[in-house]
Amino acid sequence: MLKMRKINNLIKMLVLCGGLFFASCETTELDLTQNPNALSPVDADPDFYMNSIQLSYAYLIESFGNTAGAVTRIDYMSGRDYANAYQPGSFNGRWSSAYQTIMQDIREMNVIADESGLTHHKGIGQFIEAHILMTLVDFFGDVPYTEAFQGAANLNPVADSGASVYAVALGLLDSAIANFNSEALGEPKWTSSVTDPFYDGDWTAWTKAANTLKMSAYANTRLVDGSAIANFNAIVASGNYITSNADDMQFRWGTLAVQPDSRHPRYRSSYTSTGGGSYMSNSLMYHMFGEGYFSPSYDPRINFYYSRQVSRTPGIDADPDEEVLECGLQQAPGHYTGYVFCGVERGYWGRDHGNDNGIPPDGFLRALAGVYPAGGLLDDWTTLFNGPNPQKDGAGNGGNGVTPILLASAADFMIAEIALFVDGDINASGNAMLSGIAKSFDKVTNFAPKSALFTAVVDGNFGGLDQMIADFTNDIVNKWVDADMDGKKDILAIQNFVAQYGNGLGAYNFYRRTGFPTTLQPNIEPNPGGFIRSFYYPADHANNNSNISQKTGVTDPVFWDNNGASPGFPAAN
Repeated sequence: MLKMRKINNLIKMLVLCGGLFFASCETTELDLTQNPNALSPVDADPDFYMNSIQLSYAYLIESFGNTAGAVTRIDYMSGRDYANAYQPGSFNGRWSSAYQTIMQDIREMNVIADESGLTHHKGIGQFIEAHILMTLVDFFGDVPYTEAFQGAANLNPVADSGASVYAVALGLLDSAIANFNSEALGEPKWTSSVTDPFYDGDWTAWTKAANTLKMSAYANTRLVDGSAIANFNAIVASGNYITSNADDMQFRWGTLAVQPDSRHPRYRSSYTSTGGGSYMSNSLMYHMFGEGYFSPSYDPRINFYYSRQVSRTPGIDADPDEEVLECGLQQAPGHYTGYVFCGVERGYWGRDHGNDNGIPPDGFLRALAGVYPAGGLLDDWTTLFNGPNPQKDGAGNGGNGVTPILLASAADFMIAEIALFVDGDINASGNAMLSGIAKSFDKVTNFAPKSALFTAVVDGNFGGLDQMIADFTNDIVNKWVDADMDGKKDILAIQNFVAQYGNGLGAYNFYRRTGFPTTLQPNIEPNPGGFIRSFYYPADHANNNSNISQKTGVTDPVFWDNNGASPGFPAAN
């Protein structure tokens, strides 16, 4: 999609060319009180703005979700020292996208929306701005808002407190809900080129999403706001939030490999002509593999999350090979006792948390992003029967995956958290957790058609996929019954993290709110410094804004995180 700024420039060029062409003609009296070459927002098409805002928003959430997933071991993080794992320059693009692109475009679109009574356009913009503001606070703490968006009039906006920005976000969500429920004078024109990629103009679904985002805000602020729990419970009691997978908020990627590349970013980094370009998390694969194929602890979602290229892992269940996996020849660090080290058996070839070793020639050996959410290959045990299966560009679903944003399963896990951590209601928490697990299984295992080989293996060896899911669920129930309170919190947290695969924002916030799970694989560095409670400000922002001072480290908690200091909290570090 062309952004309006590009359109503006094109129009200006055309006008300029026209002026040059007629330069020899007689002069004409013109009203020069306005720039005739400028395209004002009221003259622009709000649908172009809307489409650009939604696309940029999806990319932004995908990017933040990947970083959040990496620090919580859902994905792989390559930094032995937390203070240096993510440099300030890493966030320049995201900051610019949030402030200079998305939220600025929302303001320009709102001029048109207010003039024309386009309340549904405005509601979507308010929802997106609220989510972006919450995410910025969750990552960086205090951020500019009241003095932002003033252009040359104020190049050094002061930062507002995280609490006040959250309050703004909640107000925007209330306004968005009101707009979604209003009679708009004009609807967005959903066509083949300009669409609502989330809900196709279903304003009831948008309202549920807004309420679910409010639930997330209240879950975060419950540690510092005495009214948060009551507000959270009121939404749950209303039932007007995302309760079904059919109402999940997600962005669907395409299969176009040429520019503009529409494929899922995880797919692009996995399915290349030189093999996998990124590593999967040993920590999450280990939790999901459990005690092996025929154990009730085996989580069949692993076949959908990851696709293996080989069937054995050097140094784990195959001969060590220092050229491709040197850690297979090494002893686990002393602080790794009881945790997975180096790799998971059966070809689940990933990396440990914080491993920053060089990159060996193992592109066609690594476990890759699977069919969910990346749109890759379903792991149907092909490597076990046919030997190595190097996966290349175009394999699987060609990148036609999703970025999950707000899910019914995540809402259930929030309800389970409040029940266990706040109310101490074990039964209510367990039931909500099981509901979240069931919805996650339904979403993941039905994401794409299953191959004949997958069905044959599952039916012939496990009694069918439904039986595998039932066995796994029963195993969780048994462990839940036997566990003490901290053990239950660990179980809930791990299952929450597994269900959040594809977008780690919720997991990152949960980890800082609760300190669970305590069973996460530690950083491979014995003393990595305090866990990242908030990230450095983007370099461009800190260096160019005289009213902003760069943080001295990454252990400063955001306003809603009143837990103990790091290191020490969270326990897994």
